[in-house]
Amino acid sequence: MADVYVALLRGINVGGKNKLPMKELAALFDNAGCSDVRTYIQSGNVIFSAAKSLAIRVPGLIARAILDRYGIRVPVVTRTSDELRDVARNNPFLNRGADEGKLHVAFIADRPDAEKVGALDPSRSRPDEFAVHGHEVYLHCPNGFARTRLTNDYFDRTLATTCTIRNWRTVLKLLEMCVG
Repeated sequence: MADVYVALLRGINVGGKNKLPMKELAALFDNAGCSDVRTYIQSGNVIFSAAKSLAIRVPGLIARAILDRYGIRVPVVTRTSDELRDVARNNPFLNRGADEGKLHVAFIADRPDAEKVGALDPSRSRPDEFAVHGHEVYLHCPNGFARTRLTNDYFDRTLATTCTIRNWRTVLKLLEMCVG
């Protein structure tokens, strides 16, 4: 039985760098054995179906295929459609009435331990705020994401993992594509 997943690739087609056409990216997922492959916008969002035994290997398979074919090192983070639904339900900033246009989510490859989460500096980028829940860091950036110091690199370094960040609108669209 195949389940629905979303793959979130970091750093492709951003600012004209690491160009990777979505049609070719989808073909890499097809070649890896995934089915029902669809992409959303040009920044590396892929919805696919796969058996769990394949899905757990997809981040490594796709990262390797991109490196081999394009010479680009691209982190790949995956979530099940159920996990993505939980992300959408659990945003702590929505309950406080935050503007959805100022919300983002950092999807973390590996669950960070409590000590590393405790090392995150809540004052790093005021008035920006973050909240860590499981494999995600929810971000509220009232002055816009371009101005925040809460970046992939900061979370990668402090949490000793890999993450990729999406705006809230993209998170909701990917969820819609997973369940629709």
